[in-house]
Amino acid sequence: MKYNVVVIGGGPAGLGAAVEAKRNGAKSVLIIERDRELGGILNQCIHNGFGLHEFKEELTGPEYAGRFIKMAKEENIDYMLNTMVLNITESKAIEALGEEGLLDIEADSIVLAMGCRERTRGAIDIAGYRPAGVYTAGAAQRLCNMEGYMVGKEVVIFGSGDIGLIMARRMTLEGAKVKAVIERKPHSSGLNRNIVQCLNDYNIPLKLTTTISYIHGKERVSGVTINQVDKNKNPIKGTEEFIKCDTVLLSVGLIPENELSVDVGVKLDRKTSGPIVNNTMETNIDGIFACGNVVHVHDLVDFVTKESKIAGKNAALYSLNKLNINETVKTSPGEGIGYIVPQNIDTKYNDDINLFMRVKNVCKNKKIVVRDGDKIILEKKRKHMIPSEMESININKELLKQITGNISVSVEEA
Repeated sequence: MKYNVVVIGGGPAGLGAAVEAKRNGAKSVLIIERDRELGGILNQCIHNGFGLHEFKEELTGPEYAGRFIKMAKEENIDYMLNTMVLNITESKAIEALGEEGLLDIEADSIVLAMGCRERTRGAIDIAGYRPAGVYTAGAAQRLCNMEGYMVGKEVVIFGSGDIGLIMARRMTLEGAKVKAVIERKPHSSGLNRNIVQCLNDYNIPLKLTTTISYIHGKERVSGVTINQVDKNKNPIKGTEEFIKCDTVLLSVGLIPENELSVDVGVKLDRKTSGPIVNNTMETNIDGIFACGNVVHVHDLVDFVTKESKIAGKNAALYSLNKLNINETVKTSPGEGIGYIVPQNIDTKYNDDINLFMRVKNVCKNKKIVVRDGDKIILEKKRKHMIPSEMESININKELLKQITGNISVSVEEA
């Protein structure tokens, strides 16, 4: 089997990339998805709030995914379900295991769109036994929304990531009592709108600079001990508090799924745990592109789609020998910026470029400053910025052509 473009992952990133690749001249496009249906994580996100940027209306996750699945079918894009990619090579040979056994697939270009996974209890090392009733928030969301299984009646949520906040509301609506959301940082890890709509509207307490120090119970969770933490996030003795519960949901961060990327030799950014890419979303390996949460964890699916369209378009151009990358300059995060994507920019690229980034701390009345070497080329004033909400800044193609050195971005006083 041979295809112009093969997309690994059938979630929002993979669907967007596949559709855009077909629309930009790729004659044959294949999506490989390990789950039983296309749509990825969106299938279990039955709440609304998706599509405001992409479709200018508010959709649920399945509705958003459904629109792209319909587009993919209209474009006659092939897809394989229940199929796991085992290996890819620099020559774009793909080995996969599907319902018909082992498959060997050749591609002119590949788009990595495997998404991300949740950190589990083992990754954060909470003391206690290993009782039933401890779930990641995403696993609980799938069980509740897709399998029809109620995971518990008295719930404590550890971590204030968006999935955890949304599950606080979901569990409440299903009749459970959410005792508290516990967060080690001095600020929430989720979007402000989710704090308001999912916690404040239901009088669910958010306890900041606090951690779960012990999970009680042998057969089933019976409660948790929480402690306030110091500036190094270590529990402060004497601040212990016991909360009775039968369920603990973990919303303590997401990790891009990059085992395949590493095996083929794609270089990863230590700050994002995702591939280092240029403005076409191409990795350090010719013809292998990446987009979505596999590159860096997004807060809005609309931004995933925006990024996936870039990857899909350029993967198609590569397969048609129409993609030319000139010498690139590097982007680097300065004071107050955690990371920047893309990490490399072709200054002769004939289109505008968006730089995506996150700030390190809560910022008020600051500005994002973009420098070409020592020269300021762009400024963007922001009244309020938080690490959980992604920032972006647009460099138009005319300004891009004037850049002569490496790009740095920092947060400074407005």
